[in-house]
Amino acid sequence: MNPTGVRWTTEQVLALAPDDASRKAGNRLGTAGPWSGAGASATGSVWGLCKGSGGKPYQTVVDTTGPAYRCSCPSRKFPCKHALGLLLLWAADEETVGRSEAPDWAEEWLEGRRQRDEEKAAEGTAGGGAPGKAADPEAARRRAERRAARITAGTTELEQRLTDLLRGGLAAAEQSGYGLWEETAARMVDAQAPGLAGRVRELGAIPGSGAGWPVRLLEESALLRLLTAGWQGLDRLPEPLATTVRTRVGLPSPLGGAPVRDHWLVLAQYDSSDGKLITRRIRLYGRDSGRSALLLSFGAAGRSPELGLPVGLVIDAEVTPHAGAGQLRADWGRQFGVPGPIQEPPPGGSTTAAIEAYGAALRDDPWLDAWPVTLRDVVPVPVPEAGGGWQLADADGGSALPVAPAALGRPGLWKLAAVSGGAPVTVFGECGHRGFHPLAAWAEDIPGTVPLT
Repeated sequence: MNPTGVRWTTEQVLALAPDDASRKAGNRLGTAGPWSGAGASATGSVWGLCKGSGGKPYQTVVDTTGPAYRCSCPSRKFPCKHALGLLLLWAADEETVGRSEAPDWAEEWLEGRRQRDEEKAAEGTAGGGAPGKAADPEAARRRAERRAARITAGTTELEQRLTDLLRGGLAAAEQSGYGLWEETAARMVDAQAPGLAGRVRELGAIPGSGAGWPVRLLEESALLRLLTAGWQGLDRLPEPLATTVRTRVGLPSPLGGAPVRDHWLVLAQYDSSDGKLITRRIRLYGRDSGRSALLLSFGAAGRSPELGLPVGLVIDAEVTPHAGAGQLRADWGRQFGVPGPIQEPPPGGSTTAAIEAYGAALRDDPWLDAWPVTLRDVVPVPVPEAGGGWQLADADGGSALPVAPAALGRPGLWKLAAVSGGAPVTVFGECGHRGFHPLAAWAEDIPGTVPLT
């Protein structure tokens, strides 16, 4: 390992950018020209002064073990272009960003982070703050009962909407437009069931969405009806499944146990947006425990979620799993030491094994869209039939998995084809009812992890 810790690749740095504009601006600052006093430590911190439009340079410091960022610029983006530029310079230029002692302004911020981490550890919580005022259990119980009553009323109304849909015929859904679905979704928000509201909006986008949309509408309507029935019969369900139903409806998912310390492989990170909220999903795999974990982080529209982990690193850390049947969600906790590169991908199998794993997960959570799997020795090949598309075929001539429509036409698919070059590769991704969404790849002749997002 070099004297300033494991340096990230340019691709890992750019994956943390909150948007394309920040990515381009960070690239322009990723050279030695605007920087002075740059340095790094063996424990993973990087700092530097960046010349701006004013007379005083911007003070920028990054703790790569978080990662966490601090910059004196007025930008509200997270990380800002100066942090991205500094990391790009650190990744590419060991001479300019060599090992040195941190200046006082950088050490002050880093020491503050260390103290906060120690306080959190002493409190026995991963990422928690100072304990607040004790809640009134009776008041909390009454609030929970009122919310449950609203959700029950909302599920009854939603079932009537689904019944009207079937009575009128699925073909009529294309003519009624999106307005009725949006009105129904708003009613679910009023019922304090945001999970139901999100699924209703997805239903409204299906009519007229392409060949076979009536079948997809019927499938999703059936799943939504199953969810409303699950809520109404909650007291008859096994507790893990009942917790899953509560979470799918929109109630917060409770923690499901003590923190799990492991060497976590960061396999994927990608964002999605509904126009109001940006959701970041980070897929992890525990090298020692064999557990998978999903981290969720949120940010208001126009602002990147706070949590960001570079794909391709392995981090000694704690995660706290959430409860629920088949759920992988977890909270990120304390880190130990400096991250290093992934030496080998997680264990995987054939495309048939991937489908079986997804099927087994569906037994625990019928509303699961996809399940994380690793495919070994597969080759990406185009589908010659009408409509085109791609699939990942077992190199031994076994079965194949279609690539999910959402991944078609994206740069990640073409990157995967280039990495493979017609030869077998290992691919991590999400296997679901729409196909396989590739997220990371490994090839024998290419070092490290290749992100596909």
